[in-house]
Amino acid sequence: MSPTANWSYPTAIRFGAGRIKELAEACKAAGISRPLLVTDRGLAALPVTQTALDVLEGAGMGRALFADVDPNPNEKNLAAGVAAFRDGGHDGVVAFGGGSGLDLGKMIAFMAGQTRPVWDFEDIGDWWTRADAGAIYPNVAVPTTAGTGSEVGRASVLTNSETAEKKIIFHPKVLPSVVIADPELTVGMPAFITAGTGLDAFAHCVEAFSSPHYHPMSQGIAVEGMRLVIDNLPRAYATPTDLEARANMMSAAMMGATAFQKGLGAIHALSHPIGAMHHTHHGTTNAVCMPAVLRLNADAIRGRFDAVAGYLGVDGGFDGFCAFVDRFNDSLGIPKRMSDLGVTDPDMDRLVKGALSDPSCGGNPVTLTEANVRALFEEVL
Repeated sequence: MSPTANWSYPTAIRFGAGRIKELAEACKAAGISRPLLVTDRGLAALPVTQTALDVLEGAGMGRALFADVDPNPNEKNLAAGVAAFRDGGHDGVVAFGGGSGLDLGKMIAFMAGQTRPVWDFEDIGDWWTRADAGAIYPNVAVPTTAGTGSEVGRASVLTNSETAEKKIIFHPKVLPSVVIADPELTVGMPAFITAGTGLDAFAHCVEAFSSPHYHPMSQGIAVEGMRLVIDNLPRAYATPTDLEARANMMSAAMMGATAFQKGLGAIHALSHPIGAMHHTHHGTTNAVCMPAVLRLNADAIRGRFDAVAGYLGVDGGFDGFCAFVDRFNDSLGIPKRMSDLGVTDPDMDRLVKGALSDPSCGGNPVTLTEANVRALFEEVL
């Protein structure tokens, strides 16, 4: 089976090795003729980015680039990006890279035509209806990692630099019009990024599967996403040029982001304030938090993991799955504690408050309280 296809779920996806060459065509399909390519500083000068810019320039679309993007993008990056978009007379965005480039690129396309501050569109109730939907520019997403799945998401995570809080900004039209999912673009990822981003996709699937909300479609997607990560992340980590494993990991990343419409949980509720305050890598932070959260949720989720562990290739039901997660993390070089990621002298009260205010709390199968969240932080820190 050749991992090449065109999909229309949850948006138009051009999947397969070498399909970056279709970037200009994808822009045209989205109604974009003067794109601004948005990526992070680390990717800006790399060959994969230059290849994308060459494709755009060759089609007469210019090679405009904005790369003032922090690992945890914030409203200052957004303001600079919106200014570059407006000053350049652009009519759409190519969001290119990992989670930071994708999230900020989508936000630039969203905010370039708005007059209200971005925080007015936080994912709370119907706040998204405050936006002028007719002023939202199209975006095309090109992931270069296999983790966040932001390329198929209707939201972006943006850090408020003044309060050190991660906020989710949502609107249905933030969803990319077209995705180019080319596994060749992920081959150059360092091993620790392959591991961290892959485990981010795994966390999305695990939490979606654990969520108590009713969403059978997401439930099924989460199970297959977990299986793909279990079978393919070790291969991609050990052999970076294994395109089949890379392709399957790109699929798992998109599946995780689709599945978590069902909900996320305590893994992300902990990870978001840690990342906002201490600038840790999001996927790696999720991986460190996962074992403790599984133990917290054990009574509520044991039965469902007992039912699928065999399909995932894990013996021993839920307990076997927990033991597998520990081994999986170890095999991929994931540390046991946040202190190993540089989190020192944390403000515990502030972390607990940030976690309890995070919207991910609502998808955890065990109600989160100040007491159990504090205990989780004490365990992972």
